[in-house]
Amino acid sequence: MIDKASAIEVRDLRKGFEDLLAVNDISFTVRRGELFGFLGPNGAGKTTTINLLTGLARPDSGEIRIGGGDCIPRPKEAQRLIGVVPDESNLYPELTGFDNLCFCGALYGMGKEERRPRARQLLEDFGLAEAAERKFAGYSRGMKRRLAIAAGIIHRPRILFLDEPTTGIDVAGARVIRRLIADLHRSGTTVFLTTHYIEEAERLCDRVAFIVGGRIVGIDTVARFIQPVREKRVLQVSCLNLPDGIREVLAGSFPDLEFPSLSEGMIRVEADGPVPVGPLVRFLEERGAEVTEARRVRPSLEDVFVRITGIAAGAMEKEKEKKGGGR
Repeated sequence: MIDKASAIEVRDLRKGFEDLLAVNDISFTVRRGELFGFLGPNGAGKTTTINLLTGLARPDSGEIRIGGGDCIPRPKEAQRLIGVVPDESNLYPELTGFDNLCFCGALYGMGKEERRPRARQLLEDFGLAEAAERKFAGYSRGMKRRLAIAAGIIHRPRILFLDEPTTGIDVAGARVIRRLIADLHRSGTTVFLTTHYIEEAERLCDRVAFIVGGRIVGIDTVARFIQPVREKRVLQVSCLNLPDGIREVLAGSFPDLEFPSLSEGMIRVEADGPVPVGPLVRFLEERGAEVTEARRVRPSLEDVFVRITGIAAGAMEKEKEKKGGGR
């Protein structure tokens, strides 16, 4: 049965490459006008899923509906409804920003009298008007991402797929791109966003799905995901010279506390009630650690992600940024 309120429907989708099962029987629905986040580490199956949904790859089995239509046998019908911004730019370095947008508009069947003013307006909206006649090769990384998003929406698609839009972008550039995404969402565009930045998804998304090893391991609204950890008291303790095995020693000595993660001199402490900061710091210092900071933090979607997947979000970001450069 077709759900008329859904922009995207996926049922039992599977895709393998030789000995790798990249997408393993996943099912989900994205409602019209929703900003849906698809979160997971590098290699989890995010990009493969987007490629399947946008017709760039064929599934081994399963069902995909875009805008109510079965897009596996008829991908061209779905492609007129969607815009795609891949994780690596597919624009032409030798063309100017304006010419790139006009060329993309022509590919979508837009006439000259329609695509030229639309390109000018997008360049203005995205803060790129002054660079309109500059070759794309001379754009900064953040400018390239903004132009790629503009190219993805030049034909006014109802559904936009964004694959890792802020990877490798500096903080200021990432903030601009997030604002553009939020504006698109407010305008009624359905947005399917893949990201490994948990904080980004928490800020932007209505609902999120966690994918690990090709399987969806959790899917819900951001609010419902976070609710169970909202009442937790969380302390982050930064230390130098942490001794080996200290996490197990802490767990045995402080049975009322939880120590869900320990990495690179950072201990995360959780409790249902107040955390005894003084005794905890003294305990660590007596065992040779140097405590440099102890601060309370607000539980977030990152905590839920770590609990469900067992993957530290910080490690996930560093793994990606080895490929994408600094943020």
